[in-house]
Amino acid sequence: MVGGGVMGLLGALELARAGEPVVVLERTVAGSESSWAGGGIVSPLYPWRYDAAVWALARWSQDYYPELASQLLAGTGVDPEVHASGLYWLDLPDEREALDWARRESRDVRRVALEEVREVVPALGGGFASAIYMPGVANVRNPRLLKALRATLRAMSNVTLLERSEVRGFLCEGGRVAGVTLESAEVRAARVVLAAGAWSGQLLAPLGLDLPVEPVKGQMILYKCAEDFLPAMVLARGRYAIPRKDGHILIGSTLEHAGFDKTPTEVALASLKASAEELLPALAEAEVVGHWAGLRPGSPEGIPFIGEVPQYPGLWLNCGHYRNGLVLAPASCELLKNLMLGEAPIVDPAPYAPAGRLG
Repeated sequence: MVGGGVMGLLGALELARAGEPVVVLERTVAGSESSWAGGGIVSPLYPWRYDAAVWALARWSQDYYPELASQLLAGTGVDPEVHASGLYWLDLPDEREALDWARRESRDVRRVALEEVREVVPALGGGFASAIYMPGVANVRNPRLLKALRATLRAMSNVTLLERSEVRGFLCEGGRVAGVTLESAEVRAARVVLAAGAWSGQLLAPLGLDLPVEPVKGQMILYKCAEDFLPAMVLARGRYAIPRKDGHILIGSTLEHAGFDKTPTEVALASLKASAEELLPALAEAEVVGHWAGLRPGSPEGIPFIGEVPQYPGLWLNCGHYRNGLVLAPASCELLKNLMLGEAPIVDPAPYAPAGRLG
């Protein structure tokens, strides 16, 4: 498994639970890149705007997350805090499309009066005219999810987690991928899974493959408020506020094409603070206790690549999830396991297959 983000860690867990020996290779510290930096909403921000292939994975993951969190908590004592707070969308320009989508998909999304929203979220700013609400939408505390996954894998006898082990290339023998090369070593394997997020395209390039996955920078800020300050997630004009159970409030996020630069900027800080104060004016008096950036693995239409690379048997992909890595991870990793082990797939695998999608 090349990559120690949520795809690599959870993919390793699913394969190891099925009895497979797994080696996870992470160039830094497992769970310290995009998976750590995200907000953790267990839904695409605007699910009706995505291809059906994205929603198919999201729906499966939403249903599985509470069980996954319970398993990890029981095994490690680390609570990923799957917090079903619900989500309000404010002043949606495509509200009708959202409600039509919800009816088609049998999801509970309803139009609500602003007065009702303000009763639930007294801190909400003025100036909004309409709202729709999806109850039951959760957010996961992603740093704790990653900590629990890492601890689970370290306790498994058939998993080896090698951090600070940067993969430099692939071993090819007899027309197959037979392992990977590190700076001063080789790791051989019958199958290699590339789950390196925004770095996946770079790693495939020496094989003559053009994987359309590129880094898309996202910056976020964090406030600490009273535990009851924000009872539900709110989203308006592309920005969102996510409450954690202990009163931390995340505000995100930017979309920047800046290569692999993860430096937080003052421009983004000012923009995020303005959005925070528009949504929740009381945050103007609160201190920003965190500001960071991560690199999303941008891909066409946000449809991930899951499956074997036909040009290189033995090489598998689980990457390119763009803004929805944490949302889609449980289903993506389950589908990957299904395909690798010859199981019945949880969803139609065709839309995610690398065949025909690589240059």
